[in-house]
Amino acid sequence: MILQLKFGAQDVRVLDEETAWSGHFAVRKLTLQHRRFAGGWSEPLVREVFERGDAVGVLPYDPRTDSLVLIEQFRPGAMRGDDSPWMLELIAGVVEPGESDDEVVHREAMEEAGCELSELLPIATVLPSAGACTEQVRLFCGRVSSVAIGAIHGLQEEGEDILVHSISRRDALQLLADDRIPNGHTLIALQWLYIHGESLRERWC
Repeated sequence: MILQLKFGAQDVRVLDEETAWSGHFAVRKLTLQHRRFAGGWSEPLVREVFERGDAVGVLPYDPRTDSLVLIEQFRPGAMRGDDSPWMLELIAGVVEPGESDDEVVHREAMEEAGCELSELLPIATVLPSAGACTEQVRLFCGRVSSVAIGAIHGLQEEGEDILVHSISRRDALQLLADDRIPNGHTLIALQWLYIHGESLRERWC
C-alpha cells in the first residue's frame, strides 16, 4: 500500500500576509494556522518565507562515452571554515515568467557549458528547503550532442566564472559514494543515475 499524506493545501489557513522585504529576491511574512495530527487547528503561527522563484537543473549525459558534464563555480553560501566554496554541480538556472522548463534547460546548458542537448528526461521535482523557502527545482537528465569540455563559460554581466568538466559515470558515482558531492541537486541527480544509468545508456546508445 502506498503511503498517502494526511493533509493537503486545504488544511492551511493564511490569516495575514505582507512583504517583509523586496529586492532581487523577496521575503513574505505570513500569519497562518494548520490542522494538527491530533485534531483541531494550531495556534496562529508567524513565519517568514524566502521567495526566489523556481529553477531547473540538468545533468548532461553522453551515452557514447558513458560520461557526465558537471560544472565548477564559486558559491558564497558554501563558505564554511576551511571547506572550499567552489562547487561541482549540475547546470541550473531560474525559470523566468513565461519560460518553459525546456527553454531554460537548453539556454543554461549553452550559457554555462557550451552544451547542446538533444533529449530530456525528468528526474525529480524537489523543494530544497521547504521550512523557509518556496523555491521548487525541477531536475532533468539531458542527452549530450556536443559540449565544450575544459572551457570557461558564464555571463560576464552576472559575474559567472564557470569551468566545464567531463567525468565518467563510474568516477561520478565514486564521488557520490565518498560523500564528496555536497550540492543537493547534484546529489539527487547522481543518485537517480546510480539507479537508472545502465538502462539509460541502453536507451540512448
